[in-house]
Amino acid sequence: MRSVPVNFPNAAGHLLAGRLDLPLIAPSGYAIFAHCFTCGKNLKSATQIARALNTAGFAVLRFDFTGLGESQGEFGASGFAANVDDLVAAADFLAREHAAPVLLVGHSLGGAAVLHAAGRIESVKAVATIGAPFDPAHVRHLLGDAIATATRDGSAEVKLASGTFRITKQFVDELDAGDPQRVIRELRKPLLILHSPVDDTVGVDNAAAIFQAALHPKSFVSLDRADHLLSNGDDARYAGEVIAAWAARYAGVQAASRLLPELQQAQVVARTSADEGFLTDINAAGHALLADEPVAAGGTDRGPSPYDLLVAALGSCTTMTLQLFARRKGWPLESATVRLTHRKIHASDCADCETKDGHIDVIEREIELAGALSVEQRAKLLEIADKCPVHRTVHGEIKVVTRLVS
Repeated sequence: MRSVPVNFPNAAGHLLAGRLDLPLIAPSGYAIFAHCFTCGKNLKSATQIARALNTAGFAVLRFDFTGLGESQGEFGASGFAANVDDLVAAADFLAREHAAPVLLVGHSLGGAAVLHAAGRIESVKAVATIGAPFDPAHVRHLLGDAIATATRDGSAEVKLASGTFRITKQFVDELDAGDPQRVIRELRKPLLILHSPVDDTVGVDNAAAIFQAALHPKSFVSLDRADHLLSNGDDARYAGEVIAAWAARYAGVQAASRLLPELQQAQVVARTSADEGFLTDINAAGHALLADEPVAAGGTDRGPSPYDLLVAALGSCTTMTLQLFARRKGWPLESATVRLTHRKIHASDCADCETKDGHIDVIEREIELAGALSVEQRAKLLEIADKCPVHRTVHGEIKVVTRLVS
């Protein structure tokens, strides 16, 4: 994905730091991701969820709440209401600079925040929460004796896993000021609730309370065996993929235009980021794909390798060519299945190859034809397989012209 740093002011005039994660094609819609209590925009699970949404065509804005990460202000001096205000400010920024958000996604306390913010952002069509507490006051148990100290003295220092913070009496008072039952009941927007049944930070009973308070359409998805922070990448990716598939139905997004400047001259665009290893986003004429390398080669095996894609192109071209030829002839070809393998051998081991030094690539192709075809028809189709356009390309002279554009 392409991640662009952004800054925007909140209601108090503080600059909030964020990242706008963009898909390779024009976004089908914009989403805002709200992080967990004291976490920040760069939490690994947040980036993985954003990537999954990018693959589905959503642009995602993730940002640090007031006083956290790279954002200005003092975290403990502002309360839960300030988090909600920050979300509204983020929506205003998107509407002003790009397009108004149609989807809100919140993790943990960020989930509670998006539930409260959604009613103030008219453009939002759908809301998803991950491991969210029913009541923002749930974070009280994380603050311990600091609550009593802040109530008595006006402020107190609290040590959390993510650092040391100072909280004020206002911060404590705002935790109890809301009416979550009413807020969720009045949401009146499609709601997806994701929660792990083994979450020992925010119990799954919170998901049940949110679900019961919400009106339809509402859905619940279990993040089985996931911890609260979704520290396992597979859990974070699964959550993102589920949200993306669900949101496409309710957010009212349209298919992204394929007529982009970078796609007009190159119908295939590939992008690899330094922090993603070999994992590569590909857009082929508007269709999102992933490429990667096997774990043994230093990748994460989350997509086919470049050679797998090359061989897949030959296989798909072969089956299409066979179907087209049989259709024109009126032959009863029901299906064509092509199985391919790729390997490299020493040129000296190939008796009929022109190349005699180094290595050569060998692609073995097996073709299975289903249908009441005669022996002659099968033989002709086998001959036609070698005439598919991609087959001719890999056997012909190929010239790749490369230039640096920036």
